[in-house]
Amino acid sequence: MSPIDLNRRAIDAAGTASARTPDSAARRRRARLWRRSIATGLAAGSLLAGCTGLETQQRKWIFQPRPATAEMSLEEIASFASSQGMESVWIEHRSAISRRPIRLHALWAPHEGNADAPVLLYLHGARRDVGSNTWAIRNMQALGFSVLAVDYRGFGNSTNELPSELGAIEDARAAWDWLAARYPERPRYVFGYSLGGAVAVQLAAELAEQPAARQPRGVILEATFTSIRDMFQTLRWGWLPISALITERFDSLDAIQRVTAPLLVVHGSDDDFVPARFGQALYERARAARKQFVLVEGGTHYSTNWRGAEQYRVALKQMFGVGG
Repeated sequence: MSPIDLNRRAIDAAGTASARTPDSAARRRRARLWRRSIATGLAAGSLLAGCTGLETQQRKWIFQPRPATAEMSLEEIASFASSQGMESVWIEHRSAISRRPIRLHALWAPHEGNADAPVLLYLHGARRDVGSNTWAIRNMQALGFSVLAVDYRGFGNSTNELPSELGAIEDARAAWDWLAARYPERPRYVFGYSLGGAVAVQLAAELAEQPAARQPRGVILEATFTSIRDMFQTLRWGWLPISALITERFDSLDAIQRVTAPLLVVHGSDDDFVPARFGQALYERARAARKQFVLVEGGTHYSTNWRGAEQYRVALKQMFGVGG
Protein backbone atom coordinates (compact mmCIF):
# COMPACT_ATOMS: atom_id res chain seq x y z
CA MET A 1 0.00 0.00 0.00
CA SER A 2 1.35 3.45 -0.94
CA PRO A 3 2.15 6.19 1.61
CA ILE A 4 -0.75 8.19 0.13
CA ASP A 5 -3.21 5.37 0.82
CA LEU A 6 -1.82 4.88 4.30
CA ASN A 7 -2.17 8.57 5.06
CA ARG A 8 -5.67 8.66 3.59
CA ARG A 9 -6.71 5.68 5.70
CA ALA A 10 -5.25 7.31 8.80
CA ILE A 11 -7.17 10.51 8.12
CA ASP A 12 -10.39 8.63 7.45
CA ALA A 13 -9.91 6.66 10.66
CA ALA A 14 -10.00 9.91 12.60
CA GLY A 15 -13.63 10.18 11.52
CA THR A 16 -15.75 13.06 10.31
CA ALA A 17 -19.20 11.98 11.40
CA SER A 18 -19.30 14.63 14.10
CA ALA A 19 -17.84 17.39 11.94
CA ARG A 20 -20.42 19.87 13.19
CA THR A 21 -19.61 19.37 16.85
CA PRO A 22 -16.10 17.89 17.07
CA ASP A 23 -14.57 17.69 20.49
CA SER A 24 -11.14 19.22 21.01
CA ALA A 25 -9.34 15.86 21.15
CA ALA A 26 -10.84 14.78 17.83
CA ARG A 27 -9.93 18.09 16.24
CA ARG A 28 -6.36 17.86 17.44
CA ARG A 29 -6.11 14.28 16.21
CA ARG A 30 -7.40 15.19 12.76
CA ALA A 31 -5.06 18.18 12.61
CA ARG A 32 -2.06 16.00 13.46
CA LEU A 33 -3.02 13.40 10.85
CA TRP A 34 -3.62 16.02 8.19
CA ARG A 35 -0.35 17.78 8.91
CA ARG A 36 1.52 14.46 8.94
CA SER A 37 0.01 13.54 5.58
CA ILE A 38 0.97 16.81 3.88
CA ALA A 39 4.39 17.00 5.54
CA THR A 40 5.26 13.42 4.63
CA GLY A 41 4.12 13.90 1.07
CA LEU A 42 5.83 17.20 0.34
CA ALA A 43 9.03 16.39 2.21
CA ALA A 44 9.51 12.90 0.82
CA GLY A 45 8.43 13.88 -2.64
CA SER A 46 10.65 16.94 -2.75
CA LEU A 47 13.70 14.99 -1.64
CA LEU A 48 13.19 11.84 -3.68
CA ALA A 49 11.02 12.51 -6.74
CA GLY A 50 11.95 13.89 -10.13
CA CYS A 51 10.41 17.15 -11.32
CA THR A 52 7.56 15.54 -13.26
CA GLY A 53 6.84 13.03 -10.53
CA LEU A 54 7.02 15.73 -7.87
CA GLU A 55 4.44 17.88 -9.64
CA THR A 56 2.06 14.94 -9.93
CA GLN A 57 2.52 13.95 -6.28
CA GLN A 58 1.98 17.53 -5.11
CA ARG A 59 -1.31 17.67 -6.97
CA LYS A 60 -2.40 14.42 -5.32
CA TRP A 61 -1.37 15.49 -1.83
CA ILE A 62 -2.84 19.00 -2.05
CA PHE A 63 -6.19 18.18 -3.65
CA GLN A 64 -6.64 14.60 -2.38
CA PRO A 65 -9.33 14.22 -5.07
CA ARG A 66 -12.15 11.77 -4.53
CA PRO A 67 -13.79 10.59 -7.75
CA ALA A 68 -17.09 8.76 -7.43
CA THR A 69 -16.40 5.28 -6.06
CA ALA A 70 -19.03 3.63 -8.24
CA GLU A 71 -20.59 4.30 -11.61
CA MET A 72 -23.91 6.07 -11.25
CA SER A 73 -26.47 6.69 -13.93
CA LEU A 74 -27.63 10.22 -14.68
CA GLU A 75 -30.94 9.28 -13.11
CA GLU A 76 -29.26 8.13 -9.89
CA ILE A 77 -27.17 11.30 -9.70
CA ALA A 78 -30.26 13.44 -10.28
CA SER A 79 -32.15 11.43 -7.65
CA PHE A 80 -29.45 12.13 -5.04
CA ALA A 81 -29.58 15.86 -5.80
CA SER A 82 -33.37 15.83 -5.55
CA SER A 83 -33.17 14.08 -2.17
CA GLN A 84 -31.14 17.06 -0.94
CA GLY A 85 -33.62 19.59 -2.33
CA MET A 86 -31.22 20.47 -5.15
CA GLU A 87 -30.81 19.96 -8.88
CA SER A 88 -28.03 18.06 -10.67
CA VAL A 89 -26.22 20.28 -13.19
CA TRP A 90 -23.58 19.50 -15.82
CA ILE A 91 -21.11 22.10 -17.09
CA GLU A 92 -18.94 21.32 -20.12
CA HIS A 93 -15.87 23.11 -21.41
CA ARG A 94 -12.68 22.32 -23.25
CA SER A 95 -9.60 22.59 -21.08
CA ALA A 96 -6.70 24.65 -22.36
CA ILE A 97 -4.59 22.94 -19.67
CA SER A 98 -5.13 19.29 -20.55
CA ARG A 99 -6.45 19.93 -24.10
CA ARG A 100 -9.42 17.66 -23.59
CA PRO A 101 -13.14 18.12 -22.98
CA ILE A 102 -14.07 18.45 -19.31
CA ARG A 103 -17.48 17.71 -17.85
CA LEU A 104 -18.13 19.13 -14.41
CA HIS A 105 -20.87 18.02 -12.07
CA ALA A 106 -22.53 20.62 -9.85
CA LEU A 107 -25.44 20.98 -7.47
CA TRP A 108 -27.85 23.88 -7.93
CA ALA A 109 -29.77 24.98 -4.84
CA PRO A 110 -32.18 27.79 -5.74
CA HIS A 111 -33.33 29.99 -2.89
CA GLU A 112 -36.72 28.75 -1.77
CA GLY A 113 -38.28 32.08 -0.83
CA ASN A 114 -36.86 34.43 -3.45
CA ALA A 115 -36.86 33.59 -7.15
CA ASP A 116 -34.60 36.61 -7.80
CA ALA A 117 -32.08 35.86 -5.04
CA PRO A 118 -28.42 36.67 -5.72
CA VAL A 119 -26.41 33.70 -6.95
CA LEU A 120 -23.34 32.27 -5.24
CA LEU A 121 -20.61 30.10 -6.75
CA TYR A 122 -19.53 27.69 -3.98
CA LEU A 123 -15.96 26.35 -4.32
CA HIS A 124 -15.23 23.50 -1.91
CA GLY A 125 -11.98 22.43 -0.30
CA ALA A 126 -9.79 19.33 -0.64
CA ARG A 127 -10.92 15.70 -0.31
CA ARG A 128 -14.71 16.20 -0.21
CA ASP A 129 -16.96 16.57 -3.23
CA VAL A 130 -20.20 18.57 -3.47
CA GLY A 131 -22.21 15.62 -2.18
CA SER A 132 -20.29 15.85 1.10
CA ASN A 133 -20.87 19.60 1.34
CA THR A 134 -24.65 19.74 1.08
CA TRP A 135 -25.05 21.03 4.66
CA ALA A 136 -22.73 23.98 3.93
CA ILE A 137 -24.53 24.64 0.64
CA ARG A 138 -27.83 24.78 2.52
CA ASN A 139 -26.29 27.12 5.10
CA MET A 140 -25.38 29.62 2.38
CA GLN A 141 -28.79 29.14 0.78
CA ALA A 142 -30.43 29.99 4.11
CA LEU A 143 -28.36 33.18 4.28
CA GLY A 144 -30.06 34.49 1.14
CA PHE A 145 -28.37 32.98 -1.92
CA SER A 146 -29.20 30.62 -4.72
CA VAL A 147 -26.11 28.40 -4.71
CA LEU A 148 -24.17 26.61 -7.45
CA ALA A 149 -21.61 24.21 -5.92
CA VAL A 150 -19.25 22.67 -8.47
CA ASP A 151 -16.87 19.72 -8.36
CA TYR A 152 -13.50 20.34 -9.95
CA ARG A 153 -12.18 17.67 -12.31
CA GLY A 154 -11.12 14.60 -10.35
CA PHE A 155 -13.89 15.03 -7.76
CA GLY A 156 -17.21 13.25 -7.54
CA ASN A 157 -18.82 12.69 -10.92
CA SER A 158 -16.77 15.30 -12.78
CA THR A 159 -14.23 14.19 -15.40
CA ASN A 160 -11.76 11.86 -13.70
CA GLU A 161 -8.56 13.83 -14.33
CA LEU A 162 -5.98 14.76 -11.70
CA PRO A 163 -6.70 18.38 -10.72
CA SER A 164 -4.10 21.12 -10.64
CA GLU A 165 -4.04 24.74 -9.55
CA LEU A 166 -4.55 25.99 -13.10
CA GLY A 167 -7.12 23.29 -13.86
CA ALA A 168 -9.20 24.08 -10.76
CA ILE A 169 -9.19 27.79 -11.61
CA GLU A 170 -10.23 26.92 -15.15
CA ASP A 171 -13.10 24.77 -13.84
CA ALA A 172 -14.23 27.54 -11.48
CA ARG A 173 -14.21 29.98 -14.38
CA ALA A 174 -16.38 27.61 -16.45
CA ALA A 175 -18.90 27.44 -13.57
CA TRP A 176 -18.83 31.24 -13.27
CA ASP A 177 -19.55 31.54 -16.99
CA TRP A 178 -22.47 29.10 -16.57
CA LEU A 179 -23.98 31.35 -13.91
CA ALA A 180 -23.38 34.51 -15.92
CA ALA A 181 -25.06 33.04 -18.99
CA ARG A 182 -28.17 31.88 -17.10
CA TYR A 183 -28.57 34.65 -14.54
CA PRO A 184 -27.08 37.76 -16.16
CA GLU A 185 -29.40 40.14 -14.30
CA ARG A 186 -28.78 38.77 -10.82
CA PRO A 187 -25.92 39.83 -8.52
CA ARG A 188 -23.27 37.08 -8.51
CA TYR A 189 -20.85 36.22 -5.71
CA VAL A 190 -17.88 33.88 -5.24
CA PHE A 191 -17.46 31.80 -2.08
CA GLY A 192 -14.38 29.70 -1.36
CA TYR A 193 -13.79 27.36 1.57
CA SER A 194 -10.24 26.25 2.53
CA LEU A 195 -8.50 25.20 -0.69
CA GLY A 196 -11.56 26.51 -2.53
CA GLY A 197 -10.76 29.90 -1.03
CA ALA A 198 -7.42 29.89 -2.84
CA VAL A 199 -9.24 29.03 -6.08
CA ALA A 200 -11.75 31.82 -5.39
CA VAL A 201 -8.99 34.41 -4.90
CA GLN A 202 -7.34 33.50 -8.19
CA LEU A 203 -10.68 33.55 -10.03
CA ALA A 204 -11.67 36.91 -8.54
CA ALA A 205 -8.27 38.40 -9.42
CA GLU A 206 -8.73 37.26 -13.01
CA LEU A 207 -12.31 38.58 -13.19
CA ALA A 208 -11.17 41.98 -11.91
CA GLU A 209 -9.67 42.54 -15.36
CA GLN A 210 -12.94 41.69 -17.14
CA PRO A 211 -15.85 44.04 -18.03
CA ALA A 212 -17.92 45.07 -15.04
CA ALA A 213 -20.81 42.80 -16.03
CA ARG A 214 -18.59 39.73 -15.55
CA GLN A 215 -17.16 40.74 -12.20
CA PRO A 216 -18.49 39.43 -8.88
CA ARG A 217 -20.45 41.72 -6.59
CA GLY A 218 -18.49 40.25 -3.72
CA VAL A 219 -15.97 37.59 -2.66
CA ILE A 220 -16.37 35.51 0.51
CA LEU A 221 -13.45 33.48 1.88
CA GLU A 222 -13.70 31.02 4.75
CA ALA A 223 -10.86 29.17 6.50
CA THR A 224 -8.41 29.71 3.69
CA PHE A 225 -4.64 30.23 3.57
CA THR A 226 -2.06 32.61 2.12
CA SER A 227 -0.07 30.08 0.05
CA ILE A 228 0.90 26.43 -0.05
CA ARG A 229 4.45 27.43 0.88
CA ASP A 230 3.18 29.17 4.03
CA MET A 231 1.08 26.14 4.89
CA PHE A 232 4.09 23.85 4.49
CA GLN A 233 6.11 26.01 6.87
CA THR A 234 3.58 25.35 9.64
CA LEU A 235 4.25 21.62 9.43
CA ARG A 236 6.74 19.46 11.29
CA TRP A 237 9.27 19.55 8.43
CA GLY A 238 8.51 23.11 7.43
CA TRP A 239 12.13 24.07 7.96
CA LEU A 240 13.22 22.02 4.92
CA PRO A 241 14.41 24.31 2.07
CA ILE A 242 12.03 23.04 -0.59
CA SER A 243 9.98 26.15 -1.39
CA ALA A 244 11.50 26.38 -4.85
CA LEU A 245 10.24 22.87 -5.61
CA ILE A 246 6.61 23.66 -4.82
CA THR A 247 4.83 23.91 -8.18
CA GLU A 248 1.24 24.21 -6.95
CA ARG A 249 1.72 27.51 -5.18
CA PHE A 250 -1.75 28.99 -4.72
CA ASP A 251 -0.18 32.32 -3.80
CA SER A 252 -3.30 34.03 -2.50
CA LEU A 253 -1.32 36.67 -0.62
CA ASP A 254 -0.14 38.02 -3.97
CA ALA A 255 -3.39 37.51 -5.90
CA ILE A 256 -5.59 39.12 -3.22
CA GLN A 257 -4.03 42.46 -4.08
CA ARG A 258 -5.65 42.29 -7.54
CA VAL A 259 -9.13 41.56 -6.22
CA THR A 260 -11.28 44.67 -6.55
CA ALA A 261 -14.67 43.25 -5.49
CA PRO A 262 -15.85 43.84 -1.91
CA LEU A 263 -14.26 41.18 0.28
CA LEU A 264 -15.49 39.28 3.33
CA VAL A 265 -12.94 37.06 5.10
CA VAL A 266 -14.24 34.64 7.76
CA HIS A 267 -12.09 32.43 9.99
CA GLY A 268 -12.55 30.34 13.12
CA SER A 269 -10.45 31.17 16.17
CA ASP A 270 -9.88 27.44 16.85
CA ASP A 271 -8.99 26.37 13.31
CA ASP A 272 -6.23 23.78 13.82
CA PHE A 273 -5.70 23.14 10.10
CA VAL A 274 -5.40 26.66 8.73
CA PRO A 275 -4.49 29.13 11.50
CA ALA A 276 -6.65 32.24 11.71
CA ARG A 277 -3.57 34.43 11.19
CA PHE A 278 -3.67 33.44 7.51
CA GLY A 279 -7.17 34.84 7.09
CA GLN A 280 -6.10 37.99 8.91
CA ALA A 281 -3.07 38.34 6.64
CA LEU A 282 -5.24 38.07 3.51
CA TYR A 283 -7.60 40.68 4.86
CA GLU A 284 -4.77 43.08 5.65
CA ARG A 285 -3.09 42.61 2.25
CA ALA A 286 -6.33 43.06 0.27
CA ARG A 287 -6.75 46.36 -1.56
CA ALA A 288 -10.50 46.11 -2.07
CA ALA A 289 -12.23 49.41 -1.31
CA ARG A 290 -14.63 47.60 1.02
CA LYS A 291 -13.52 44.66 3.14
CA GLN A 292 -14.32 43.03 6.45
CA PHE A 293 -12.72 40.34 8.63
CA VAL A 294 -14.93 38.19 10.85
CA LEU A 295 -13.38 35.98 13.54
CA VAL A 296 -15.78 33.30 14.78
CA GLU A 297 -14.90 32.47 18.38
CA GLY A 298 -14.67 28.70 18.88
CA GLY A 299 -14.97 28.06 15.17
CA THR A 300 -12.89 25.18 13.82
CA HIS A 301 -11.95 24.29 10.26
CA TYR A 302 -15.23 22.37 10.01
CA SER A 303 -17.62 24.26 12.27
CA THR A 304 -17.05 27.94 11.45
CA ASN A 305 -19.71 28.04 8.73
CA TRP A 306 -22.58 27.00 10.99
CA ARG A 307 -21.16 28.27 14.30
CA GLY A 308 -20.78 31.74 12.82
CA ALA A 309 -24.16 31.78 11.03
CA GLU A 310 -25.38 34.90 12.84
CA GLN A 311 -22.08 36.73 12.28
CA TYR A 312 -22.33 35.74 8.63
CA ARG A 313 -25.86 37.09 8.46
CA VAL A 314 -24.88 40.46 9.90
CA ALA A 315 -21.75 40.77 7.74
CA LEU A 316 -23.57 39.82 4.52
CA LYS A 317 -26.21 42.43 5.22
CA GLN A 318 -23.63 45.12 6.01
CA MET A 319 -21.30 44.31 3.12
CA PHE A 320 -23.64 43.26 0.33
CA GLY A 321 -27.20 43.95 1.43
CA VAL A 322 -27.94 40.21 1.19
CA GLY A 323 -30.37 38.44 3.52
CA GLY A 324 -32.96 39.66 5.97
